[in-house]
Amino acid sequence: MTDHQHFLNAAIDEAKKGRASGGIPIGSVLVIDGKIVGRGHNQRVQHGSAIRHAEMDCLEAAGRLSAADYQRATIYSTLSPCDMCSGAILLYGIPTVIVGENRTFKGPEAYVRSRGVAVDVLDDATCVAMMEQFIEAEPTLWNEDIGE
Repeated sequence: MTDHQHFLNAAIDEAKKGRASGGIPIGSVLVIDGKIVGRGHNQRVQHGSAIRHAEMDCLEAAGRLSAADYQRATIYSTLSPCDMCSGAILLYGIPTVIVGENRTFKGPEAYVRSRGVAVDVLDDATCVAMMEQFIEAEPTLWNEDIGE
């Protein structure tokens, strides 16, 4: 198992927690120096929140970090980060984003890359299936989450 798969599996576990609690199955982990320092999952439904996407929840869970910490970090997300989450990645200078899949939703990956961030899309079958099943079961909730 690659290091990426290990950390993506942790993000998948977060996504499953989100779905099990009535939310959207998207998960994220923040890794610094080979260690998970933050975990999160989409909690917009659970908290009635406008901003608790998986990446935002993960960054919140990691707490305040130094600029040097963020500059050594990699953020993993089961789904391509949206504009808001990509903005946070850019704001904090996180240099690497590992994406589980971008078939069901593609955020501003080209823009993030143009700003010097490495974006690697793994096209993980588990992530794709999880989102396809959710979108089929909950199209109204999904469209709300992506602003449609």
